[in-house]
Amino acid sequence: MTNVPVPLFTATGLQIPAESAVLAGVQADIQAAFGGNLNMSPATPQGQLAASIAAIVGNCYSLLLQYTNLVDPALTSGRMQDAIGRIYFQNRIGAQPTVVLATCTGLAGVVIPVNSQAQDNAGNIYICTQSGTIPLSGSIVLPFANLIPGPTSCAAGALNVIYQAIPGWDAITNVAAGAIGNLTETPSQFEARRVASVAQNSIGWLSAVLGAVLNVPGVLDAYATENTSNNPVTIGGVTLAPNSVYVCALGGDSLAVATAIWSHKGPGAAYNGNTLVSVQDTSPGYLPPYPTYQVAYETPAALQIVMSVTLLNGPLVPANALALVQNAIINAFAGLDGGPRAKIGSNILTSRYYASLIALGSWVQVKSVYISSQNTAVAVFGGSISATTMTVTSVTSGTLGIGQTLIDLTGSIISGTTILAQLTGTTGGTGTYTVSNSHNVTAELIYGVVPTLNEVSANINQSPAINAGNITLNLV
Repeated sequence: MTNVPVPLFTATGLQIPAESAVLAGVQADIQAAFGGNLNMSPATPQGQLAASIAAIVGNCYSLLLQYTNLVDPALTSGRMQDAIGRIYFQNRIGAQPTVVLATCTGLAGVVIPVNSQAQDNAGNIYICTQSGTIPLSGSIVLPFANLIPGPTSCAAGALNVIYQAIPGWDAITNVAAGAIGNLTETPSQFEARRVASVAQNSIGWLSAVLGAVLNVPGVLDAYATENTSNNPVTIGGVTLAPNSVYVCALGGDSLAVATAIWSHKGPGAAYNGNTLVSVQDTSPGYLPPYPTYQVAYETPAALQIVMSVTLLNGPLVPANALALVQNAIINAFAGLDGGPRAKIGSNILTSRYYASLIALGSWVQVKSVYISSQNTAVAVFGGSISATTMTVTSVTSGTLGIGQTLIDLTGSIISGTTILAQLTGTTGGTGTYTVSNSHNVTAELIYGVVPTLNEVSANINQSPAINAGNITLNLV
């Protein structure tokens, strides 16, 4: 018999006694063993012995509580979470590299094989993850992944050097910013993917399709939906064909993504998307030539995000405050702070970034954080840029104004380029303007953006992207 209370399994989980109750029980046991009347002060030998035994028992109870918590998928982490994942044939995703869609130009018929190398203007090496043949048009878009896993920013136009020469391959560039890579999957990210993958063994459910695509190596993000009606339906800014499934996937081998979709969608469902892949059915019972199906899915366009941060000025604000703020937001944007990353088809809230800014130090006193994108542009117009002069030839909507950040869909405009002044023409309309960065941009559609919102929404065919140049800091 003992007076030390024991843990109890209750309807709400394991309940362990307080250490004070354990100590009282040990002291009672010692008193009973020695006939009572012992001085149990911590200064006495018996008091020290009781305290040590109570600490040992308490540590064992705490270890038992930790183990029971780690068995719960909602509370687990580390080795125990890996073990739970393996029940579902799922392994933790290690660090993923930044993925860039690059336009390769050259002679028609030239093959750019897997592992072809290119270099960005910061010296980072990227390798081609999918082979392709340059068509008669003279250019082909292929995915490239950073050689080093983890978050590496790659702005539009930064991947511009062929590092490993191939005869007939003349140039490379990325018209949009790369999708920033990840560090090793966090416990919360791993659990979210495990939940999504539970349905992976089923067929015909969206959750099965999404779980299978997210499990493809190299996929950084994915979105799935469907149109079950007999008419076209617009969902999240995208019009879906009747009776069709829609999948948008960022990263990963295109054949692996397409195979994951084909093997888990319902029979007879049509597809949507800008990426078409031939998938063969190699199921037992078939012999070559295998049945071949054309599977389409969406490779997302980059949704350029613009953010403005206003902090209270003070003597403790460091000289590199802008760089610190930019890095904090970019890391949070990619989910590197433990929170959710900005995802395809998601709402991006400015409140998501307050904690990351405050974590920079006591010098941070956030007054406001505002956001915008091309989806919420205040002006849409046709124009070109020569040096620091922008010529506007037509205005589709809105009014141009000083301070607007300029965004385009081709990535030709340098990040952080703003309107400084209007030189000629109708106020806020056609005419010429002075812009903050000197570069040349051929005539195209341009968006004038002002970050004044608390949230923006990405369409289901858009992958949110952010560059340091589009994050401004105001000290007031």
